[in-house]
Amino acid sequence: MQFSTVTKAAARCYTCPTLSTVERDFDRLALFDDGGWTANNHYHEFLLKQVPRECVSILEVGCGTGAFSRRLAQRARQVTAIDLSSEMIRLARARASAFTNIQFEIDDIVTRQLADSEFDCVASIATLHHVPIQQVLRKLRNALKPGGVLIVLDLFEPERRMLTTTGLADATLNLVAMGASCSLRLLHRGRLRPPPEVRAAWEEHGRTDRYLTMEQVHELYSTLLPGVIIRKHLLWRYSAVWVKT
Repeated sequence: MQFSTVTKAAARCYTCPTLSTVERDFDRLALFDDGGWTANNHYHEFLLKQVPRECVSILEVGCGTGAFSRRLAQRARQVTAIDLSSEMIRLARARASAFTNIQFEIDDIVTRQLADSEFDCVASIATLHHVPIQQVLRKLRNALKPGGVLIVLDLFEPERRMLTTTGLADATLNLVAMGASCSLRLLHRGRLRPPPEVRAAWEEHGRTDRYLTMEQVHELYSTLLPGVIIRKHLLWRYSAVWVKT
């Protein structure tokens, strides 16, 4: 399979920090997780609508403390939820004690062995920017049964060139997104900003994060997953939904 210059550039954007660094960061971030609202939760309802009916098995990649896993468990017979962070998994297990159909595992999607046609649905929220994207998308694609659905929500890099149509649009969306983010946090958590120690933890982690532009998202996903439906969302996120034929 040949990749264009844009796709190769996208792959370079996903040259991520060592997974031990990611694990350390999220072990630390887990200490500040009180089970409340995050920006990702804002999209849970939209993502759940993409889950196929009569779903038997779901794999969630990067489950964190299990908020979406618990929602998925109401839509499938069995949910396998993995995360690199042992602290995230510890909290996820504690919060899902009432769910007997979720199996939480400390694991790395890069090295985990997945059987072909193993799952009816694979979902991942704000995780794929931490891994080699081409390798992992191929693995998730192969792990789906025919008719299975891949559901991805992740962050994108806004266009910084202000003299382009996309740059002007993204600059406007940035302003709207900042206002919306503060309003949603106030609504769900009763404050406009996270506590200082939480902001510090996220800022330290963010120094190593690299995101795709929307142009790179379209190029990469369309090359690997023909027919994928990609949407640009307000809070600096995109979704990609693909049905395996």
